[in-house]
Amino acid sequence: MIDEFFKFSTPIPPNLSHPDAYSDLFRSCLKVQSIERGKISCLLTVKLPILNIYGGMHGGAVASVAELVSHACARTVVGKDKEIFLGELSTSYLSAAPNKANVIVDGSVVRSGRNLTVVAVEFKTEESGKLVYTSRATIYHLPTARL
Repeated sequence: MIDEFFKFSTPIPPNLSHPDAYSDLFRSCLKVQSIERGKISCLLTVKLPILNIYGGMHGGAVASVAELVSHACARTVVGKDKEIFLGELSTSYLSAAPNKANVIVDGSVVRSGRNLTVVAVEFKTEESGKLVYTSRATIYHLPTARL
């Protein structure tokens, strides 16, 4: 029974079987609308590959988009000489974004210091402005090497 669960009925397409396919999948659904220091706004189109079995946006897809937007937002305030990584991500799933919905994803830096940056991400439907998901990410900065 477990073996059958992990068998795919159709083969995975070659464009989704390379190491960076994860990023390509979510970036294909995102379109950047504006970038400012400490803020980023994107339009997310909910498509079939990121839906769950109930027809809403999959929770893992929400978290992945939140991570992408958080990193991009943090990069607007953190120097390019510093390496950054996600330390914590918390997400509240308030409602479901249905198939073919346009969702406005707004990321903003809440706090940024020498060692970390906190970013808040809100997902609102374009049609009604309803808040469907909210996320908060803590991004840590690696110190630059001193040689």
